Amino acid sequence: MKRIGLLTSGGDCQALNATMRGVVKGLANNVKDLEVYGFMDGYKGLIYSDFRMLTSRDFSGILTRGGTILGTSRQPFKQMRTPDANGLDKVEAMKHTYHKLRLDCLVILGGNGTQKTANLLREEGLNVLHLPKTIDNDIYGTDMTFGFYSAVNIAANTIDCIHTTASSHNRVFIVELMGHRAGWLTLYAGIASGADIILIPEIPYSLEHVIEAVERRRERGSGFTILAVAEGAIPADIAAMSKKEMKKAMAQITEEYPSISYKIAADIQKATGMEIRVTVPGHMQRGGSPCPYDRILSTRLGSECAQLILDEEYGYMVGLDGTEVKKVPLGEVAGKLKNVDPECQEIIDAKRMGISFGD
Repeated sequence: MKRIGLLTSGGDCQALNATMRGVVKGLANNVKDLEVYGFMDGYKGLIYSDFRMLTSRDFSGILTRGGTILGTSRQPFKQMRTPDANGLDKVEAMKHTYHKLRLDCLVILGGNGTQKTANLLREEGLNVLHLPKTIDNDIYGTDMTFGFYSAVNIAANTIDCIHTTASSHNRVFIVELMGHRAGWLTLYAGIASGADIILIPEIPYSLEHVIEAVERRRERGSGFTILAVAEGAIPADIAAMSKKEMKKAMAQITEEYPSISYKIAADIQKATGMEIRVTVPGHMQRGGSPCPYDRILSTRLGSECAQLILDEEYGYMVGLDGTEVKKVPLGEVAGKLKNVDPECQEIIDAKRMGISFGD
């Protein structure tokens, strides 16, 4: 008999269901008796013992289904050691639920914050495995996260659609994409859709250089310009400030503008006199069916997770190294962020093609 728990925590994204399916099918085809407990709404379900028994029927037909059949919520890692409003010790409550159900393993799907809590539970003595989910692709220790390429497809399609209206009206369009601390999504979508300017958090931008790129295109006869801007893009002068000053300066921008993209739009319009439009696809990037790549990746990661459970190997994240699926000790990767290297080959190639990064 194998008893496993499943939960999905943090922001939703494509292929969560596909990954859980990979885990359960990988186990069901190799053990005689299997019990699967699905915790509702992420760690909240584990804390308050809100779960339901899952059967093979629950995992039928969900390979292509977006979102998560278990629901999700954000439970900040920094607050995990803080008792809830009723004084409940959350960590002890999670441990109690785990032991009450006599679980062999808890399989946790989520991003960076989720991973840190998973590692905390490992340190508390629970058998835990983590599967890396995020559209930001910023989890350290894996080359790819499931959900990323599906979001790239949506973001790139948005920019593709903007191209026709931008060229028709000779306007500057800014498409703001998700990514507070890492620019992988904006970088890939921007290159894939032929954006002229790409602004990401890892490369603080000079407004002067951005305007120069817009003017250069106009001088060459291109009446429109497309900017792919990560929501965490930051001006170079603010990036040079202390952490406290930087936080204050960015807060002042968001008090005056809905986001950094609207600030950039206002500055470009003032300098060039051109019409500027901002498009924010927002949570569309998290929605819809997973793309074929993510279905394959999530199936492989889920299958490897199942094998680790069969082998009773716990305390790992299952990631991707090149084309190979690998296990990575949670303690070595939890709390680390995988940022875009400003000198990476993708950026070198993009700059050779004439794409500006505002630096």
